[in-house]
Amino acid sequence: MRARPFTQLFLARIKEPLREPEVLFWIFVFPVLLAVGLGIAFRNKPPEEIAVGVVSGDRSAKVMAALDGDSEIKAELIDEDEAASRIRLGHVDLLIVPGKKMTYRFDPTRPASLVARARVDDTLQRAWGRSDTIEVVEEHVTEPGARYIDFLIPGLIGLNLMSGGLWGVGFAVVDMRTRKLIKRLVASPMRRSEFIGAMMTSRLVFMLFEVVLLLVAGHFIFDVAVRGSILATFVIGVVGALAFGAIGILVASRAEKIETVSGLMNLVMLPMFVFSGVFFSSDRFPDVIQPFVQALPLTMLNDAFRAVIIEGASLGSQLSELAGLVVWGGVSFLLAVKWFRWS
Repeated sequence: MRARPFTQLFLARIKEPLREPEVLFWIFVFPVLLAVGLGIAFRNKPPEEIAVGVVSGDRSAKVMAALDGDSEIKAELIDEDEAASRIRLGHVDLLIVPGKKMTYRFDPTRPASLVARARVDDTLQRAWGRSDTIEVVEEHVTEPGARYIDFLIPGLIGLNLMSGGLWGVGFAVVDMRTRKLIKRLVASPMRRSEFIGAMMTSRLVFMLFEVVLLLVAGHFIFDVAVRGSILATFVIGVVGALAFGAIGILVASRAEKIETVSGLMNLVMLPMFVFSGVFFSSDRFPDVIQPFVQALPLTMLNDAFRAVIIEGASLGSQLSELAGLVVWGGVSFLLAVKWFRWS
């Protein structure tokens, strides 16, 4: 007889998810779809192209002709003035300065650059008859502003603002809804726009600490410098934090279960985590998907951060990226106000 309460409670817990079909989808169906999608995407994947920049000058035509014969190397002819910027922003893995001595310029801390150096040298040596007659000089890119860590820090700041906006705001809203805290606010004179605005604006306090912490750690540990305006950096951070806060509210506007909002958060964040150039340049993706990549809010945020922090660009030069973030945030806010459910 004592087994009856246990059995009834057990059956109740089993049947409970059936009332929320989206929970079953995110727990069981979504992981399978994700695994199938990634399996198809990476099945029989060809080797990733090695991005190489060849500085125009003596012997550059011969170098380009030799590299064009290797299907895994994507070489482009660039000017000396453009060379430093290309490697600083991670657009190329290796710079070649042709001459009597072949100069390889790369960041030794970046694995892709080490692979590029070995592959390119092998290709050129074979093109010259494989007698190893090319005299090679290595120039390691180690000065602040041109290293991989300088490229990485702005991407991590953007990733942190995205994660904080979605999880810090969206997850908190659903948690309040499950505990019936939001429902109590219905009896108050608070409007939806005020509640949503307060949740979004609260992100700004945390944003200040997140940006400062990474910039300070990067400066004192890795000597990462902010070449542009500190004020411009924080203005970009404010716009980004508000945009992702609004997206977080929109994602959580109708979710009633923690499992539901967790699945939605992962669905929104995964494309940006992969495509938005956090750990490597988004230019590496094929041209056919570049419109999609450039339209992602995290791509806009990362590009703006890198332009100011690494290149020393002005805030005015980033108006297009800021405008895109404002559109993402504004549309998400309006939709969240319309669709938001108190209980």
